[in-house]
Amino acid sequence: MIKQFDVLVVGELNVDLILNQLEKFPELGKEIIASKMAFTLGSSSAIFASNISVLGSKVSFCGKVGNDAFANKILDDLTSKNVDITNIQHSDTAATGITVAFNFKDERAMVTYPGAMNELAEKHIYNEMLQSASHLHVSSVFLQPALKPGLIKLFTRAKQFGLTTSLDIQWDPAEKWDCDWKNLLPFVDVFLPNREELKNIAGKQSLEEGVEVIKNFTQIVAVKDGSNGAIAWSGTEYLYQPAFKNENIADAIGAGDSFNAGFIYKYVQGKTIGECLECAALCGAINTTESGGTGAFADFNTVKEIALQKFNYSL
Repeated sequence: MIKQFDVLVVGELNVDLILNQLEKFPELGKEIIASKMAFTLGSSSAIFASNISVLGSKVSFCGKVGNDAFANKILDDLTSKNVDITNIQHSDTAATGITVAFNFKDERAMVTYPGAMNELAEKHIYNEMLQSASHLHVSSVFLQPALKPGLIKLFTRAKQFGLTTSLDIQWDPAEKWDCDWKNLLPFVDVFLPNREELKNIAGKQSLEEGVEVIKNFTQIVAVKDGSNGAIAWSGTEYLYQPAFKNENIADAIGAGDSFNAGFIYKYVQGKTIGECLECAALCGAINTTESGGTGAFADFNTVKEIALQKFNYSL
């Protein structure tokens, strides 16, 4: 079968309601004011799909939404970024998910209603979807309880069809980190956790110790570490990438997803791990220049302009 898409994204879909510039964090029984608000496309998977599409990859998405106004916004936003939505399915029983984010200074808290994202399962990702793409990306394992048990089977199928693969687990709200990592990660070509996620699944107290454990099970590990930059195990050596500094951060929502987008955008082109890591760090920084996960990724020319003006980098 001819590969129509560079990347098939399988994951959760929701909208984000972002409340910025809070006077203080909310307290029970009290009301506070947010000076700014944004209502935008949310979810790690959708932000990744939207932004890697803007960078130039051909992207298809498989996920689940309800039959409501939130679903319409998600589908419209993805379509506007040239993401194929043919494989997005509608639930007859659940509403579309939503995350409410509270940003106070450099800290944030989030509340998520999962809705239809709870229903997506491995059986909903048909062979034809996998065969149409060159690469599979999955995100937010712990927000998708029906998908998690079938991850090994899904990644096994992807490898059987010749796809390269990537995984970003995201945070576990239950903090149990219960996934069969030793049997899943051998089917993952690029593993993309952040520092705290890596430490939790590896059962270690430092990033370096965590990489030492996980590198035995997967091909490439690229770990996001915020303003400290990123570290990667290429399969043969460690690579360190300093962060691109942004002195006027709008917010950091979706910065990790944009990091993933930059990395996989270069990876599917066959670039070196160093080039992938540099593009990843740049895209993560670009993300922070506007509110929300996709605000800075309006189109490729906008991304190029931000890269040049803010970070003196030519894409």
